[in-house]
Amino acid sequence: MLITTTPNLEGKNITRYHGLVSGEAILGANIFKDIFASITDIVGGRSGSYERELRQAKDIAIKEMTQQAEAHGANAIVGVDLDYETISAGGRGGMLMVSASGTAVNYE
Repeated sequence: MLITTTPNLEGKNITRYHGLVSGEAILGANIFKDIFASITDIVGGRSGSYERELRQAKDIAIKEMTQQAEAHGANAIVGVDLDYETISAGGRGGMLMVSASGTAVNYE
């Protein structure tokens, strides 16, 4: 499955548009990751635990989107957009949400 953020495939002919496909992933960030991320924010540096969570959520969202496209018989997804959000649950620690969407197509 070819996946691209561009609206077309250079040098390829899109022969059919199947429509919008999407995938979402919401992952909880536990309190220990929150504490260590806060310390990292204070002293500087990167938060490896959050980066791993975001990467995992992105992979899940793209996999779900790809499965939808395959179910339509598509062999590519164009115009892919990834959105990242944090969701607060009752004022407590956040959850990470990643959504992926694009247009399922067939190309030759």
